[in-house]
Amino acid sequence: MNALALFLWTPPHEGGAAAGLVAGLTHPLTGFDHVLAMLAVGLWGAQLGAPAVWSLPIAFPLLMSVGAALGVLGVALPGVELGIALSALVLGVLVALEVRPRLALAMTIVAGFALFHGHAHGTELPEGASGALYSVGFVVSTGALHGAGILLGLLRARPGGAAIVRALGGLVALGGLYFLWSALQ
Repeated sequence: MNALALFLWTPPHEGGAAAGLVAGLTHPLTGFDHVLAMLAVGLWGAQLGAPAVWSLPIAFPLLMSVGAALGVLGVALPGVELGIALSALVLGVLVALEVRPRLALAMTIVAGFALFHGHAHGTELPEGASGALYSVGFVVSTGALHGAGILLGLLRARPGGAAIVRALGGLVALGGLYFLWSALQ
């Protein structure tokens, strides 16, 4: 219970509450690897249709929060940067190839990658920032990125839109390949 309390509230100093929310809102937007992976979750959900269009973007932030809690608590998670890079690569390939697994498998893939993204966010909690507000911020930003991916995925309904969505998946995969190469250096 004390660990949960530590995660939910970090004593603020120098505007900690506001700094926590602002840092949380902006943090996911400062990593292009995170942006690409979050867009891909939305794109893939849109490709798969209901219920994946809403269940993938719900599963991701839930498990991302678990990963963040592990990061805040100092629990090691090996290969975080590799997992984040692989998330963009794999999710991009899944969109590019229009892979349509069962919902449980799609959610497992998304949830597994979410742990890595969350752990990175949790370990990067700014000193003195409110842990609760920081968490709310990065979950909201992540959800907005999922929403942007879903909106782009709606292009599928337009003539030639499916090809555009697949091409976007390919671009995400290329970005993931770059981040994977960087992580291995």
